[in-house]
Amino acid sequence: MQHAGGAPLPPQGPGSGPAGWAHQARHPGPPPPPQGWSGPAPQHAPAPPSRETTGHFRLPPGGPVPLPAPPAGPGADTATLAVLLIGPAGAGKTTVAKFWAGRRRVPTAHISLDDVREWVRSGFADPQAGWNDHSEAQYRLARRTCGFAARNFLANGISCILDDAVFPDRPVVGLGGWKRHVGPGLLPVVLLPGLEVVLERNAARSGNRRLSDEEVARIHGRMAGWYGSGLPIIDNSTYDVETTARVLDDILARSLASPPAW
Repeated sequence: MQHAGGAPLPPQGPGSGPAGWAHQARHPGPPPPPQGWSGPAPQHAPAPPSRETTGHFRLPPGGPVPLPAPPAGPGADTATLAVLLIGPAGAGKTTVAKFWAGRRRVPTAHISLDDVREWVRSGFADPQAGWNDHSEAQYRLARRTCGFAARNFLANGISCILDDAVFPDRPVVGLGGWKRHVGPGLLPVVLLPGLEVVLERNAARSGNRRLSDEEVARIHGRMAGWYGSGLPIIDNSTYDVETTARVLDDILARSLASPPAW
């Protein structure tokens, strides 16, 4: 078909007309090479990734993390592990966990429950203001988030160490909850220095991580319930961070050889 002046009209049919032209303008094809071009054909941009992919990382399976296999060599430094470091405020959990994760010979992540809880900025339920339904709900949500992160790391061959002040007298929201969210492969270790050491370390803290001396003493007293529980306990009152990490490695090596029943 032609205009009265003889100029050809655009072809009719699906995708033609103004709407079709707009679609073509939004999604232009690759430009042709210049006339006389003798080089290689121009490369087209790769197609965008599918929404179902996450790069080279696999999403974790739906099931819990199984018990880890013993390492091929001595020690636990090359095994893929999920470790839960338990202890009161001021025990040095986060410091030890970061150091231990950073010195391993295999990829290892550190996941702190307190850090994840504090992702909530507006409406954060601070337990220091009182433990209530709102603060417990945020705690449970943070723990589920940590559990998902741990399974995701482990599914991709990356070990992880989590830290939390888990009380022995609250199994549902404590150790039992971690076991549900991570799985039976989780290896718990208790870090429990003396009360005077914990008070001194807590005094050096700032912000909402610093607790009153009375609260620290109360938490430390409840943590004493881990004695007799069967879980390995490290009294790091006289240990520096490096020594504590070495003791943790020894405990984990024994746990791999003979997994604890908890």
